[in-house]
Amino acid sequence: MFGVPPPPPPPGAPPPPGGIFGAAPDGSVTIKGKIRTKYRLPLLNWVAFKPNQIGGTVFSELDDTKVMKDINFENFEEMFKTQNQSAGNFTAKDGPKKSPSKKKQQSLLDPNRLQNISIMRRKIELTVKQIVEAIKKLDLNLLELDTVEQLQRFLPNDGEVKVFKQYEKDKKPIEQLTEEDRLMISLSKVERLSDRLAIMSFMGNFDDTIKAIKPQLNAITSASLTIKTSARLKKILEIVLAFGNYLNSAKRGAAYGFKLQSLDTLLDTKSTDRSMTLLHYIVETVHQKFPGTSDFCLDLQYVEKAAAVSLENLVIDIRQLTSGIQLSKREFAQQHDNSILRDFLLANEDKVKKVDSDMKKAEEAYNEAVGYYGENPKMCPPSTFFSLFQRFVNAYKKAEADNEHRKKQKEAALETAANIEAAKKSRKQKDQKKVNQDAMVLELQKKHRNHQDKRREASDGAIENIISDLKNEPYRRADGIRRSLRRKQQENLRPTILSNEMVI
Repeated sequence: MFGVPPPPPPPGAPPPPGGIFGAAPDGSVTIKGKIRTKYRLPLLNWVAFKPNQIGGTVFSELDDTKVMKDINFENFEEMFKTQNQSAGNFTAKDGPKKSPSKKKQQSLLDPNRLQNISIMRRKIELTVKQIVEAIKKLDLNLLELDTVEQLQRFLPNDGEVKVFKQYEKDKKPIEQLTEEDRLMISLSKVERLSDRLAIMSFMGNFDDTIKAIKPQLNAITSASLTIKTSARLKKILEIVLAFGNYLNSAKRGAAYGFKLQSLDTLLDTKSTDRSMTLLHYIVETVHQKFPGTSDFCLDLQYVEKAAAVSLENLVIDIRQLTSGIQLSKREFAQQHDNSILRDFLLANEDKVKKVDSDMKKAEEAYNEAVGYYGENPKMCPPSTFFSLFQRFVNAYKKAEADNEHRKKQKEAALETAANIEAAKKSRKQKDQKKVNQDAMVLELQKKHRNHQDKRREASDGAIENIISDLKNEPYRRADGIRRSLRRKQQENLRPTILSNEMVI
C-alpha cells in the first residue's frame, strides 16, 4: 500500500506534491519530520494515527503543512510554553390494597393473579362479551389501545386453560366463579388470541412508531452525509492536526491523523498562565487566518439529533414493523372479510417498505461516515460517534464566546486606561493653566509693586524739596502779595478822595 518515501528535498525547496502529510501522486504517504520548537511545550494527549491507518479516511486528504505557514507559532509558543523556562433513604411501598368486601365467589385463579386481573378489570368499562367481540374484529374504536396492552399482560396461560376446560367438562356452574374467572374463560376460547392482541397493539401504535422513526433516520442520514462532505470541518481538523503535530512531533513523532475522541483533549492543554486552552487559541487563529471556517458548525446542524438516536433500538423498531405487517397479513388470510385489517394493510404496507429502505440507506451512510473518520462502525454507535462532534461544536462555540468576552474586557480595559490617561492629561493641562495664571498674577503684582515703589520714591523726593525750601524761605500765604498791593493802592487813592470832598 505504501511505497518507498521519496528523499528529502534540498534546503529551501518546496514540499513535494501532496505535502509532507497528504498522499503523493503515486499513492504513497510522505513521512513527516520532527518540528523543533523554541521552548518546551505541553503535549497534546491525543490518539494518533500512523501512516498505514489513514487510507480512505478524511486524514488522507488533509495537509497540515499548508496551514502551518499561516499560523503565528512564535506567539503560540510564548503563550503555551511550559513553566520555569526563560522567556438514599429507602421507603417501603405499601402492599396491595384489599378490594372492598363483596359476595364471596369461587375462583380458579392464583390469588395474586386474581387480584391483579381484578385491578385491570375495574378499568375496563366493557362487558366480557363486548371485549371478546372487539378482539375478534380487531376493533380499536371499541377496545382502546391501553386496554389491549393491559390484556396482553394477562393472557390465560396453559395451566389456567386446562383448569377452565376441566371445570366446564365437569359441568360446574360458571355463575359461581368470579367475574375475573369468567373473563379469562371467555378469552381462552378466542382463536389466535395472542396474535390478535399483538396485531391490535401494532395497529394502534403504528402511526406513532412511523412518526418517531422517520426523523431519526433522517437525522442519521443527514448528519452522516454532512460530516463527510463538509469542507469547513475538514479545514478545522487540518488546523487541529497542525497544532497537535507542532506540540508533539519533537517528542512523540508526527501524527498523520487522530481519533475523534482526541478533540476533547483540546480543552485539557492550557497556556502558561492557565487563562486560555489550546481550543481557545485555535478558535482565535481560525478567526484571524481562516475566516469563514468557523461556520463549520452550520454544517453539523443534524449532529445533535443524530447523537440522541439509538441505532440498536431503531433497528429493533423497524424489525417489529416488518414482523407486524407479516403477522397482519397472516391474520388477514384467516379473515378475508375483515375490512378493518384490509384497510390497514392497504394504507400502511408500503410505508413499512419505505422505512425499511430508508433504514438501509441510513446504515450505509453511517458506516461510510464512521469509516471515513477512522472509526469502527461496530464499536462506535451513533450515540457515541455523533456525540463526539456535538461536544466539539459546543466547546468551539463556548470558546468563541469566551474569546469575544475576553476581547471586550481587553477593549474595556484599554478604554478605561485611555480615559484615565485623558483625565490625567486634562488635569495636567488645568494644573499648568493654573500655574500660568498664578505666574501672571505674580508678575502683575510685581509690576504693581514696582510702580508703587516708583511713585512712592517720587513722592518722597518732592516732599523733601518742599521741606528744604521752607527751611530756606519763610512761609507766605499765597495772597500775601495781593494784600500789600491793595493797601498801597488804597493809600495812593486817599489824597484824590480828600480833594474831591473839599471841592464839594
